[in-house]
Amino acid sequence: MTTSMTAGWRSPELGRDVWLLFAARSVRLFAYGALSVVLVFYLIAVGLTEREAGVLLSLTLLGDTVLSLLITTRADRMGRRWMLICGALLMVGAGIVMATSTRFWPLLIAATIGVISPSGQEVGPFLPIEQAALTSLVPDRRRTEIFGWYALAGAIATATGSLVAGWTSHLFVHTSGDLTTSYRAVVVLYAVLGLLLAVLFVKLSPRVELVRGTREIAQSPNVVAGLAGIDKSRNVVLGLSALFALDAFGGGFVAQSIAAFWFHLRFGLQPAALGPIFFGANVLAGLSALLASRMAARFGLIRTMVWTHLPSNVMLILIPLMPTLPLAVVVLLARFSISQMDVPTRQSYVMAVVAPHERSAAAGITGVARTIGAAIGPILVGYFFSHPSLINAPFFLAGSLKIAYDLILYRAFSARREEAPDVHHGVAPPGPPRL
Repeated sequence: MTTSMTAGWRSPELGRDVWLLFAARSVRLFAYGALSVVLVFYLIAVGLTEREAGVLLSLTLLGDTVLSLLITTRADRMGRRWMLICGALLMVGAGIVMATSTRFWPLLIAATIGVISPSGQEVGPFLPIEQAALTSLVPDRRRTEIFGWYALAGAIATATGSLVAGWTSHLFVHTSGDLTTSYRAVVVLYAVLGLLLAVLFVKLSPRVELVRGTREIAQSPNVVAGLAGIDKSRNVVLGLSALFALDAFGGGFVAQSIAAFWFHLRFGLQPAALGPIFFGANVLAGLSALLASRMAARFGLIRTMVWTHLPSNVMLILIPLMPTLPLAVVVLLARFSISQMDVPTRQSYVMAVVAPHERSAAAGITGVARTIGAAIGPILVGYFFSHPSLINAPFFLAGSLKIAYDLILYRAFSARREEAPDVHHGVAPPGPPRL
């Protein structure tokens, strides 16, 4: 880490609200990381079959999609802070119900209506709204860099949550001898951290809200714009959304909770051993995000996204081909060391190519597209995992789909300028991408 990068964090440009948003990101991703390691184990322990668990994971993501779409497309008009607080309270409710019920239908309803992350990564309305708020709080020249640090904070929190979940389950097993109790303790922790998240959002100042531009959407004669929160940027947002959905569809086959259970099926690992593995993987992923801003400054956002994403997806295909546990872990860690470099660049690109008053909605719509794509995979994974001969199929499908995404993205967007059209001076909105 260079002196210039660390010095940037002492800049007066980063105020109290930026630090609160980073703290919220850390608390939330800690909770997501912890739950993802034990979630499938917990669902199986309370009596669900592998197929039922797969259906629940998919409907969890679909429920998050609907909530995200409803909240993020209205955040700039109804208040970003209030929408963030609502999301945190939904996270609390989902954790409480899952910790107190052992029946499929209550668990399914809680997972669908609440905010649950089976992947260990962002779900719900938080990320799009926080991205829009951060973009308003920091200079444009530092946006990709700040998003890189934002990704690192989340990765370290996810990694630490994974480690703590492994330790917690191990501790409870040795004290109570009950696996279900050990997993339930992590679910309870998830609800408690959701409450802490709500407190952090309450402390945000009005500076995170959008001051100008909301009337353009609110008074837009375009019905779609009024409902979705985007107007002039809709072509580029819809094009990116389609591609991000393809990428997430592939990623849904290897969400962290699924990958953790795969290591259990293939090599017999328990959560206590899986925690340190995913701790290391997520730390490497976060550190890789810091390099993204420098690469993007030299090569451009799209090229950085594609050139780092392609080799990581090749390694994804290689993981199940490794004959031993150490080799599989090495390839997993190697993949994570470059897999997240596209995250801050992708987020920065979306913020760059849309008008300021459309940022929350654009981030929300592209995020929802990713969630929809990711929701399909777990249903199929439940089928694969119930057939021993097919347990490696998720990695092959994921890698192939994500490579296709990289190639299409490069073809469609590599020639576009990486800035928003001048929507205030009559410049025409961007046309549809070359898909």
